[in-house]
Amino acid sequence: MKTILLIDDEPRMLDLLILYLEPAFHCKAIPSAKDALVYLEENHVDLVLLDIMMPEMDGWQACQEIRKFWDVPVIMLTAKGEQADIINGLNIGADDYILKPFDEEELLARINAVLRRTKVEEKVIFFEGLRLNKESFELYFQQEAISLTPKEFAMLALFLDYQNKVFSREHLISTVWGYNVSIEDRTIDSHVRNLREKLRKSGFPADEYLQTVWGIGYKWHRSVNRK
Repeated sequence: MKTILLIDDEPRMLDLLILYLEPAFHCKAIPSAKDALVYLEENHVDLVLLDIMMPEMDGWQACQEIRKFWDVPVIMLTAKGEQADIINGLNIGADDYILKPFDEEELLARINAVLRRTKVEEKVIFFEGLRLNKESFELYFQQEAISLTPKEFAMLALFLDYQNKVFSREHLISTVWGYNVSIEDRTIDSHVRNLREKLRKSGFPADEYLQTVWGIGYKWHRSVNRK
């Protein structure tokens, strides 16, 4: 499930956006642009919905800061409909512009259109301080490197790619080891146990996320209600 970062200083607007979007996306709502930039330093999101008129740091400033460090698509949300404002937002790096009040179907259509245009294979996965790089085969938790075997790395990448999906041991064997390979179920259990232990030693709360589904297999649990 893709994650959308909602940045708006109006609580009622954040609640409305969550109501519209949460059936299809995981939403993280933050009422301050400065706090949102801090959040982006440690967490991956797939798209940002950014209000313009906010105290401390407005949406134009926030968009410029986001563009300095991240390639995440940004959609500006505002009641300002002047052409000059729209052009300014697009020129500083926004991918689209939606005027308030907006229609739910239009909002979803624009989000999906931007995601299609910017769709690329994600080489780096972020999760609660974890950073997994598929190209360099590196894993970090809060700047500390975690050494994994190739199979442990492949399993963790699979879990992070498909959060909340339950994987049977047979599925894990065929995906990580390949077909026509004779591997016993307890080999999977051993690799999961070792993976949990390495994550724990780094300080990451592995037992909260890498969960056993009794009688079936394992899943990486992510609460859809966490904001």
